[in-house]
Amino acid sequence: MRIDVGFDADGTTLRGWLYTPDMGAAPFPIVVMAHGFSAVKEMGLDQYAEVFARAGLAALIYDNRNLGASEGNPRFEIDPTAQMRDYRHAITYAQTRPEIRPDRIGVWGTSYTGGLVLMVAALDRRVKCVVSQVPFIGGYETMIEVMPLEERKQFHNTGCRRKRSSLAAGNPPSLVAVCTNDTSKPIDAPGRRTYSYFQSFMQQDSLNWKNKVTLRSLDLRLEYEAMPFVARVSPTPLLMIIADNDTITPTDIALRAFEQALEPKKIVLLQGDHYIPYLEAFDRSSGAARDWFAQYLL
Repeated sequence: MRIDVGFDADGTTLRGWLYTPDMGAAPFPIVVMAHGFSAVKEMGLDQYAEVFARAGLAALIYDNRNLGASEGNPRFEIDPTAQMRDYRHAITYAQTRPEIRPDRIGVWGTSYTGGLVLMVAALDRRVKCVVSQVPFIGGYETMIEVMPLEERKQFHNTGCRRKRSSLAAGNPPSLVAVCTNDTSKPIDAPGRRTYSYFQSFMQQDSLNWKNKVTLRSLDLRLEYEAMPFVARVSPTPLLMIIADNDTITPTDIALRAFEQALEPKKIVLLQGDHYIPYLEAFDRSSGAARDWFAQYLL
């Protein structure tokens, strides 16, 4: 069963769906979930929630603030610190629901939220189990690895400086595209692969997603740093699902994070790029997460 829900997050209403199993008796353990960079819940989160619900787990999935059905301004702004705190608001809300066991809560995150759930699990002992899928671990280190030097210089010296001056002058936030279908680049290039993934959902009439993000979101991304939290997740059980050819959330950084994690921990290494867990390897990624949550929450 799925119902529409909304909850308060420091004065901002976040909206999503609450799934509960069709079989079994309440209260149920629950998995709290949000999507990655700019993505909304209709972009495959429902499929993961359904897998979890069939195993006897409830799932709370919601749109991140400023995106989709959730409130928040500036629209299309992605603030990793605010998103991390919103997971904790979602946990608090889940604990108020009579059909949920307040002492059996897991968190699941993917890509941009994949690193955030590591922070949440390290900071919030209400979390009893965590799954981090193709995680974005650190803004600065990722930029150094994936962005050529000249592009980094332009980003700092032109983009960020112009953005700050414009905001200081009272102008609305500047917007840039999340992804582009630049045909001068290979079809499997990160930008084109992202564009293809997002476009695959555009036939949904109810989809509330726009190919835009504030320029300040890219600046805020440099504040994102999950690595120092990884060793503090223990003793909460951690599963990391990593793609072996990930150039968006680089594989080597994710593997280093797993090495720093303490027991209990487990890794599932998928063959493919950043989007393989959502697409070709969905059954394996969702099944591994389901089994991990079932082991520690049911």
